[in-house]
Amino acid sequence: MTQTPNPAAAGLGPFERWLSIWVALAIGGGLLLGNLMPTVFAFLASLEIASVNLPVAVLIWAMVYPMMVGVDFSALRRVGEKPKGLVVTLVVNWLIKPFTMAALGVLFFNYVFAGLIPADDAQAYLAGVILLGAAPCTAMVFVWSNLTRGDATYTLVQVSVNDVIMAFAFAPIVALLLGVTDIVVPWDTLLISVGLYVMLPLLAGYLTRRNLVRDGGEVAVNRFKSRVQPFSIIGLLLTVVLLFGFQGEVILDRPLVIVLIAIPLLIQSYGIFFIAYGAARAWGIPFNVAAPCALIGTSNFFELAVAVAISLFGLGSGAALATVVGVLVEVPVMLSLVAFANRTQHWFPTEGDDA
Repeated sequence: MTQTPNPAAAGLGPFERWLSIWVALAIGGGLLLGNLMPTVFAFLASLEIASVNLPVAVLIWAMVYPMMVGVDFSALRRVGEKPKGLVVTLVVNWLIKPFTMAALGVLFFNYVFAGLIPADDAQAYLAGVILLGAAPCTAMVFVWSNLTRGDATYTLVQVSVNDVIMAFAFAPIVALLLGVTDIVVPWDTLLISVGLYVMLPLLAGYLTRRNLVRDGGEVAVNRFKSRVQPFSIIGLLLTVVLLFGFQGEVILDRPLVIVLIAIPLLIQSYGIFFIAYGAARAWGIPFNVAAPCALIGTSNFFELAVAVAISLFGLGSGAALATVVGVLVEVPVMLSLVAFANRTQHWFPTEGDDA
């Protein structure tokens, strides 16, 4: 597989360069609006069909669809050319991450925090962190990869394989882990959510990409993505506003709960990164593959986790709150890890045909 050059840092758009600021402003705006206009957010929360909140669904589609157009399934034919990075990605994402997140959730919510959180609330928060742990990043990993000068083509391969696996593995893994923790799983709602937020956007992206390539090749794909990318950015920020608006009163009234939920999420994020990053270093994987393969497991597909939490347990549930805290934690954590990776890239080879 050929190495694909990445744009220089100066070529990053204002959203990527100031990502933490935009998200922080969206969080602050959501908290403020949620407390100033509770009736408006209550009305938005009531707009549901089959346990799916329509405003959130529209925004998540706006956020995910442009990324799905970028998924090139023809790249799956080249997965065997540099298998090491892909092996690290898949082992960490599907054999380690969901189970360590569940274990940390049980440890903290059932034991360490037992005297601080009511039992029913603890189980709801546990469900939320399990949903986060079972949903490795699909969209934002392109941003993290770009910030580390990752191999864009290889990142695309990782995301493509990840999406295919997620379409079939997410629901069974979530059901297994929620079942182990004695939380009732409504399978129909879970499957509807996976279909709505993973399979249908993936299919729409595939069909769009196929038509664009047929009419104008990759140039047409890139032109289309540049046109719809603002909708993805707006979708992300408005989703954050809505989610924090829905949970605004709870977050401001119970700041200790937010801190408690964040603790296992922080441990999981940094732990997963260093497992993958260390494995990549030990295996001699080039940095432009090693960094994305570590970051893709560390980051979460929080759009899916939030949507499924809302569908399964409701907008005002502890599970939805836990996934929203995941959004709060993710951006500063990922930016710190991007900085760490860029400072330590000399630990890795710069080239390697068997990565």
